[in-house]
Amino acid sequence: MQERTDPWDITAQLDELRTQGLWRELRPLDELNGVTVRADGREWINFSSNDYLGLAHSIEMKQTLAEGIVKYGGGSGASRLVCGTHRAHAELEEALADFKGTAAALTFSSGFAVALGTIPALMGAGDTIILDKLCHASLVDAARLSGATIRVFPHNHLEKLERLLQTAKGRVLVVTESIFSMDGDAAPLREIAELKARYGAWLLVDEAHAVGVLGPQGRGLAAALGVDQQVDLHLGTLSKAFGLSGGYLAASRQVIDLLINRARSFIYSTAPPVHLAHALSSILKLIRGESGDALRSHVLSHAAQTQALLSEIGVTSPPGPAAILPVILGEASRALEVSARLREAGFLIPCIRYPTVARGSARLRITVSALHTAAQIQALGSVLRETLEPQG
Repeated sequence: MQERTDPWDITAQLDELRTQGLWRELRPLDELNGVTVRADGREWINFSSNDYLGLAHSIEMKQTLAEGIVKYGGGSGASRLVCGTHRAHAELEEALADFKGTAAALTFSSGFAVALGTIPALMGAGDTIILDKLCHASLVDAARLSGATIRVFPHNHLEKLERLLQTAKGRVLVVTESIFSMDGDAAPLREIAELKARYGAWLLVDEAHAVGVLGPQGRGLAAALGVDQQVDLHLGTLSKAFGLSGGYLAASRQVIDLLINRARSFIYSTAPPVHLAHALSSILKLIRGESGDALRSHVLSHAAQTQALLSEIGVTSPPGPAAILPVILGEASRALEVSARLREAGFLIPCIRYPTVARGSARLRITVSALHTAAQIQALGSVLRETLEPQG
């Protein structure tokens, strides 16, 4: 009698991940302190965090969180539409709308939830969504969930974008990031904004890796370029430069009202804790002020120093002003090897592999913080030079 195969046996899938060098595992850290992390008795300088302004473990963060916990306690207790909306949520959203120069804003539990709630609420069958090829997975998944026709243009390829706009049907939404999360380069937002206006489309810009870091008061790349008022949907996270968690969509009052009624990731999620909203309002004030300007100056100076060091050892990095500097190594095995050697040398830079990036473009994704020092960056450059030199 032939033995039946268990349809739920996933051993082969796991083995394939290991064989292809795509196996991932969680590595708990015991302590995080600015740009230093510790685990199992070892210490590393962290060049992989998105805490660009170094606020996550700052004194200001600890104080405002403690104040919020004492004042508001723990969880919110319900979804926003039931009884989970507190005055602190509303005040944060009013402050975010003012920050982004829009009529209104809405906060979500994560940046991923913003995309999954917003795009399907606004777009549907008969509409067209046009995405940059390197858009974040949350934007791609949201477009698929919407049921709209999806068209993709090669990364930052304006001619192809225009051709797609010329043939698009229904309502048309152009989707791009401002600073791309894995490449660190910038979208040509001025040109994209001009094209979307010419063809009557809407524009969604994900500023997750630009807000707090770029533009006046840290308002992002669109504001830095003076095209923020031409962006219809401003998407961002509160988990990177803001140092906490959550996400937001800033737009017109009508759009926000529609999301309150149709965005499923908003409607059917418990509201973020009130003490987080309280803390985020305080952190937003810091980001917009002189302290924020100083932190932005530090992180951009560190990015320029890192870019110069990478150039010296033959690594080309994106020219745009961003805190993300990739070192593309090609095959996953090579990226894993280099990451392991850096870890042994005291630097935490996990490698990025497929499916996060295309096959054959595995990389180290170096991110700099306002808290890094010139000496730490110089030390990283020295180790990279030694590590990337041909062996033999």
